[in-house]
Amino acid sequence: MNYSSARARVDLVVFGEFFIDLIFYKLPRAPKLGEEVKTQYFAEFPGGGLATTALVAAGLGTSTAVVSRIGKEAQSNQSWQKLVRSGIFVGACEFSAKFPTAMTVCAAYDGDRMMITYDTINRSLRKLLARPAVRGQLHKAKHLHLACAVSPPQAWTPAIRRLRSQGLTISLDVGWNPEVLQSPRLPALLRECDFVFPNEIEARTMTGEKSVERAARKLAQWVRVPVVKLGHDGCIVVQDEKALRMKSIHVHVVDATGAGDAFNGGFLHGYLSGWSLEDSLRAANICGAIATTRPGGPSGVVTRGKLLELMKRI
Repeated sequence: MNYSSARARVDLVVFGEFFIDLIFYKLPRAPKLGEEVKTQYFAEFPGGGLATTALVAAGLGTSTAVVSRIGKEAQSNQSWQKLVRSGIFVGACEFSAKFPTAMTVCAAYDGDRMMITYDTINRSLRKLLARPAVRGQLHKAKHLHLACAVSPPQAWTPAIRRLRSQGLTISLDVGWNPEVLQSPRLPALLRECDFVFPNEIEARTMTGEKSVERAARKLAQWVRVPVVKLGHDGCIVVQDEKALRMKSIHVHVVDATGAGDAFNGGFLHGYLSGWSLEDSLRAANICGAIATTRPGGPSGVVTRGKLLELMKRI
């Protein structure tokens, strides 16, 4: 992998936060304060929306680059090397000697999970957009996916507006960040986006609506195509004032970590491949579901051939 050049021509650039995920799964019970829970199951993976989205899209054949800030110590870490070996271009990333790489500890139990994160290195991440290497990378891309908190939204809006004016299409997954989701400045940023990928709780928090369909319809007033993730129930999307629900496939859930980001990667692969909205949603649902069958979102990456086979079931 060439670290020196940031001029690889790619279709997709994923911008956001890189984490090293330490995942403890198949717990016998949920952890409580003051006690210890032991498990025989542990895994370490590249984490966060950036890594999982990029690995899924790249694994399906989309030419992909990531832009993030990591600690220099992580360049030899197996989680970072997983991105490098996957063919994802990392030449526009910033390697910091001041801060260590962000890290998350995840405890997965009964189909859900709880997480603790240290991410000082991700403060003021939007400043990366001004780096010449990043501008050069985005100049050669088709689509920019923001996998980060975009806090505060008004600080991000001018830069995203400029990128959109250059011809990039834009998507956003804020994640569970209530101060951003409830910000009155968020709609202005969403108006610069082509897609937004909240889950049901995030969509209702963003809009103040109690039903997921009303939330999706309200989001459609701000963003061209809102895609609301519903877990094992699939997803709902609104386009041209029409709501469309798409089912998912049934799988045995081991760890839900990263499932929403795998969904994003599947959707963006379909979109950048020129697929219809319906087929992009089918791909997204399958990638999200498969990601839950193994610990850590990036470990459940489906091949393009398997994806096409599974899409016939929906």
